[in-house]
Amino acid sequence: MANIENLVDDIYHVLDPRNDHVCDEENLAALGEAVKDAVRDQLRTRKGGPALRFSGIGKQPRQLWYDAHVDPELAEPLEPQAVMKFLYGHIIEAVALFLCKEAGHEVTDEQKEVEVDGIKGHMDACIDGHVVDVKSASPFGFKKFAEGEITPKDDSFGYIRQLSGYATCEDKPAAFLAIDKVAGRFALSPLSSYAIKGHPPAPRIAMLKEALAKDTPPERCYSDVEDGKSGNRKLGMECGYCKWKNVCWPELRGFAYSNGPRWMTKIVREPDVYEFTKND
Repeated sequence: MANIENLVDDIYHVLDPRNDHVCDEENLAALGEAVKDAVRDQLRTRKGGPALRFSGIGKQPRQLWYDAHVDPELAEPLEPQAVMKFLYGHIIEAVALFLCKEAGHEVTDEQKEVEVDGIKGHMDACIDGHVVDVKSASPFGFKKFAEGEITPKDDSFGYIRQLSGYATCEDKPAAFLAIDKVAGRFALSPLSSYAIKGHPPAPRIAMLKEALAKDTPPERCYSDVEDGKSGNRKLGMECGYCKWKNVCWPELRGFAYSNGPRWMTKIVREPDVYEFTKND
């Protein structure tokens, strides 16, 4: 029986051009369906849904409160290139599970539904008896998975809470399977039993339900941060990615720096770069 500890090496063996590998036709057919589903789901017009989903239990309460209570037209719109990035990521993740099967590993429970206190979600799969969350990542994000640096203290996007919740429901060990979408590298990052036990889904869901039931939003998820020695203050990385940043910080101003947009909450020294508006 294949061992998950050998998963990455076994995938590389399948991909090695020196090895003649004949693909299983059933696996190929399943991959084709998964890619079609990814394209279909990413391009369809979304009508919204419940603010709280199992996949979002790692998100911050204030962010989810906005999802539940604020007109979606006030959220920052998703750019076409971002949609392409997400679509590309979903396709990479589908190919990764296909390669796991081709490498001789047992892949079961794909998109299996789990439910805790009425909140439903779908896990990616179980591989060799482990609940696995497949993540396509930038080279920077991949490095954190490859070096085991995804910890509860450094989990801005709530990945650990989500995977821990699935692992708790299934009563199985868990791991992230990360793919560097630029370099094509794979990394398996096991989730410790300590992390799983420390993030049971039921109390988290109860807390989020209570927060969403209130008429006023929870406190801000993060404080702004200093922007060098200028006296200016800006949003940190976590808030910069949030679609509700202009609602959460009404006086926010955006500037186009060479290394990407910078969202200023306080201006002492006026930046000498282009300032863009919400309509740009």
